[in-house]
Amino acid sequence: MSELVGLSVSQLDTELGIVKVLGKRRKERIVPVGSKAVEAVNAYLEERGTVNRDDPLFLNSRGGRLTQRSIGRLVKAYTLRSGIFRKISPHSLRHTFATHLLDSGADIREIQEMLGHASLSTTQRYTHLTMGKLMEVYDKAHPRSFKNRKDGVEEEESRTKP
Repeated sequence: MSELVGLSVSQLDTELGIVKVLGKRRKERIVPVGSKAVEAVNAYLEERGTVNRDDPLFLNSRGGRLTQRSIGRLVKAYTLRSGIFRKISPHSLRHTFATHLLDSGADIREIQEMLGHASLSTTQRYTHLTMGKLMEVYDKAHPRSFKNRKDGVEEEESRTKP
């Protein structure tokens, strides 16, 4: 969430639909922004009026940079307004985002990059991967997976049999 509150207007490119995020150790990464989000941010910036490139992207009601705590309060308020009475946090939204991407066929390495995880195992935990899904990804990607090895053995056997 620190990445979100730290965003400046200059880091968002609405034409390309990307945002340049500064993660831990000031490591920069490019994250796609969906068309609906771009529309919403453009409307928000238009409503704000004059905006300088170095200004914070998101402001609080007093014109200062949003804080992590204020984002948590906003998520809670909008969750209740939506009729959802479970505890939803910005972090759980991040989990859900990653899980939906994975379930929709996104590559786990791309999800890892978007989330800014150094380790793939962090992304796997984060996305609630099941062992079945892990095995599916492994079978598709690893040249010595059981599935690929089995196919190779069958091919070899068929070549040697009369």
